[in-house]
Amino acid sequence: MDKKRKIALSLTAVTALALSMSVGVWKGKLPTPQPRGEVSEVVLSAVLRQGSRGSEVRQVQQKLKRWGYYNGSVDGIFGAGTRKAVVAFQKKNGLKADGVVGAATYRALGMNDSYNALQNQGSSSAGGYSSADIYLLARTIYAEGRGEPYTGQVAIGAVVLNRVRHPSFPNTVSGVVYQKHAFTAVSDGQINLTPNDTAMKAAKDAANGWDPTGGAIYYYNPAVATSSWIFDRQTVTVIGRHVFAI
Repeated sequence: MDKKRKIALSLTAVTALALSMSVGVWKGKLPTPQPRGEVSEVVLSAVLRQGSRGSEVRQVQQKLKRWGYYNGSVDGIFGAGTRKAVVAFQKKNGLKADGVVGAATYRALGMNDSYNALQNQGSSSAGGYSSADIYLLARTIYAEGRGEPYTGQVAIGAVVLNRVRHPSFPNTVSGVVYQKHAFTAVSDGQINLTPNDTAMKAAKDAANGWDPTGGAIYYYNPAVATSSWIFDRQTVTVIGRHVFAI
């Protein structure tokens, strides 16, 4: 292999390593390259189907169990038993019996927040972002930063949106959040937790232009970060337990 090719490969590896940094604990794997505009995981914003996980699944299971449609574990995992119960509920209520919990099924279950999230999915919200974007941003803030000061929660949202605008990252909120190895909360499933009102407000403030980080595209907790690479990034500010960097 000639010297020029070795140098080119080395630069490629360094670039890939930079994009693979996890906000929390880096897994040591390189990300799958993605052109801007592509998303590694389809985000269906509150639509539940077999294979879904999280607090909304748990809420569905609780309601169906209370009403006698479901006799399995309330574990937040949408398996075959949950699908069977959903189909039975849909048939009983004159809905399309497809086993998918969408807007009509949410409404029949009385899960108004989830119903409204779907109804507003394509509408414009804070800062020109869709309601689905704001909800996903709030989930990210809650999963990554609950317990942080409010400014620190807004800062997490700002980092996500700064990445959306940065040429080295996907150009959608869902693309940034679900980029492989980008956020610890996606890897450990906490992204599926339902955000509280504080996280929703922080997401809207970030979308409306408040950036307490001054343009940071990385953040990390120095008490738990394990990769030496992130410590070499230029620090912009420190808020709560997080260091924000470029």
